[in-house]
Amino acid sequence: MLMNDLKELRLFALLCETSQEISNEVMKSAYENFVEQIVPNQSETEYSVVFRRLNLTRIEFKTLQTNILCEQGEKCA
Repeated sequence: MLMNDLKELRLFALLCETSQEISNEVMKSAYENFVEQIVPNQSETEYSVVFRRLNLTRIEFKTLQTNILCEQGEKCA
């Protein structure tokens, strides 16, 4: 799965929402789906691909965090 595909997952949409009315069950379900997409299949043994995928995901989460802090009035980089 490519990073662009990961960005289309429900978890990223939920993290970008400004609404505080997201239930724990909805977030848990979205996270579980996200993990299923990240963790390699039994047949996938190309760990460099998995590592790259996880690293890109970390970068995307860091970007989301920065955007949220900027929206809350924190100093933006």
